[in-house]
Amino acid sequence: MGIFELVITLLLVGAVLALWADKLGVPYPALLALAGAALTLIPGTPQVVLDPRLALALFVAPVLLDAAFDASPRDLKQNLVAVSSLALLAVGVTIVAVAFVAKHLVPDMSWAAAVALGAIVAPPDTSAATTVLRRLRPPHRLVVILQGESLFNDASALLVYRVAVSAAMTGTVAGWSVIPMFVLTCGGGVVLGIVLARLYLWATTHVDDIPVSVILQFIGTFAVWLLADHLGLSAILTVIAYAMTLARRAPGRMDARHRISSYAVWDVAVFVLNVLAFVMIGLQLRGIVARMHAADWHTYLICAGAVCLTVVVVRILWVMLHSLAARWRVRHFGGSKQSMTMPTIGGALIVAWCGMRGIVTLAAALALPDGSPTSGFPYRDLIILCAFCVVLTTLVIQGMTLRPLMTWAGLKDDGSVDREIQLARAQTARAALRVLESHESRPAIETLRRGYEARVRLGQGQSVDNQHDHEGADLGDLQQRAVAAQREALLDLRARSIIGDDAFHAAEEEIDLLELAADERIRPQA
Repeated sequence: MGIFELVITLLLVGAVLALWADKLGVPYPALLALAGAALTLIPGTPQVVLDPRLALALFVAPVLLDAAFDASPRDLKQNLVAVSSLALLAVGVTIVAVAFVAKHLVPDMSWAAAVALGAIVAPPDTSAATTVLRRLRPPHRLVVILQGESLFNDASALLVYRVAVSAAMTGTVAGWSVIPMFVLTCGGGVVLGIVLARLYLWATTHVDDIPVSVILQFIGTFAVWLLADHLGLSAILTVIAYAMTLARRAPGRMDARHRISSYAVWDVAVFVLNVLAFVMIGLQLRGIVARMHAADWHTYLICAGAVCLTVVVVRILWVMLHSLAARWRVRHFGGSKQSMTMPTIGGALIVAWCGMRGIVTLAAALALPDGSPTSGFPYRDLIILCAFCVVLTTLVIQGMTLRPLMTWAGLKDDGSVDREIQLARAQTARAALRVLESHESRPAIETLRRGYEARVRLGQGQSVDNQHDHEGADLGDLQQRAVAAQREALLDLRARSIIGDDAFHAAEEEIDLLELAADERIRPQA
């Protein structure tokens, strides 16, 4: 079977597995990991070599932008201590622990290669966990912490990864110059991301064609990553800053048709990239198995098992100890609920168990320099095997047991997002009513007025009887103006941090549907 036929077949398998995962209540990457492992057992699968320099850009850049675009700066700021603890300190401790374990089990492995292995397996990809958690509706703060961790742990781990890979290939360590380099790459990456986002918005102001607009979004994402990487800056932080800047400025410039189409394409792209990442790692493992000598199996499997155990245990210990310290600090020195890293033991257990590794770990492993046994990255096969075993173990064991653990912990939604959605719904509807107040009372206006009054009551938790009459293009034109007023009010609510991005996107979707309905009324006359 050729590579094209194999990829098409596995995309179909991935779609079926995603449907099964949804019914089973498990993250679909867990089933993809099992499918990737099954590839190593299929005889005749082709050998595929991916350019290591493109692996991170191809697999990480779009997925990272998709996650960063939805992140809420307000919520991240409120939980900065918890996010920093997981994204920086926990990742650092995991890198060190894995490096010591690998060096102890494989004495011939250099410290640089051992640290590179630690950096590859250290950052959890909590998108799989949040997919499950959102269906179970845990406290919103718990989801915010996990999402914030998944954004910034990639940056910290991949910075260490880049230094370790360079040291392993050249045999030299940058020494004290590493610290200013980290400051420069991080700070420079953030500045570059903000500048490029504003430049992109300026350059695409007059692009109305939806397919062209979506293509430019992907081109812009890859271009930002490659430019940052070429300049020696943190590509991760550059893309995060780029995405967050777009998220604050693009909604006011993009209409409903462009936004809905764009979101749909990005959802599909992220899914396809996850499937392809597991396909690629499965094909890599096939070659590793073929090259492995019988004497290597014992060492490789013990090392892989030890690394898996290390990443799980280190995260659990770190989260539980940090949670105990946070509650002790609040109990003795006071503080608001928001200042606590983990509100309860149950919450700490859930966060500790959400250490699933995913596409970033796979992409970083695939990005290791390839070559001959003498010129390639030392112990590359062992590192790729360990990385995949960590991904497979955490996704399957933790991913498939997360729902029962969540049920046992008894954590419930605090309703904060729902309250903000109701507030946004009521405030935007009032903005629309203010537009209508300046017009004469006509049947079409009265119909539209009744609809927005019903929306206000719905935002206040009251029941309504929905009756919609369509009065033609005149009504559509008026509703377009009302929609514009609602969108402006919604942007203002987020700008003043009255609502977070989760509530913003939910209310934005409702307004988009209203805009599409109004557009349909006008379109026949256009």
